[in-house]
Amino acid sequence: MGALAGSAVAAYLTVVHYTHTSPICTTGGCEKVQHSSYATLAAIPVAVLGLVAYVAILVTTLVRGVEAALAGVVVALVGVAFSSYLLWAQVARIHAICQWCLANDAIVAVVAALCVARLLREP
Repeated sequence: MGALAGSAVAAYLTVVHYTHTSPICTTGGCEKVQHSSYATLAAIPVAVLGLVAYVAILVTTLVRGVEAALAGVVVALVGVAFSSYLLWAQVARIHAICQWCLANDAIVAVVAALCVARLLREP
């Protein structure tokens, strides 16, 4: 369920990026964050990277076994690390906070915890 929520957030931000629209935002910083140099990595929007990661995690849930569970953990923990870096960038470099990014940060942390719990339960 968490990966679906994360996919929804990432999909929304991907649409915002490619349609060049302003995200719905109550913090006032979403547009500034979305137009910053931190919004892309090697010309790929980070929202697209997040969407790919969440889909990959969803796929790992469809496969049983330690290898699939471990793959989910790795993708989720990389997501947590990257989201942490982007949170730092919002606070220290961009000086703006995006509510969608904060939602993603919370979701990816929960998804990572669930992935680790799944790995520990795999026989």
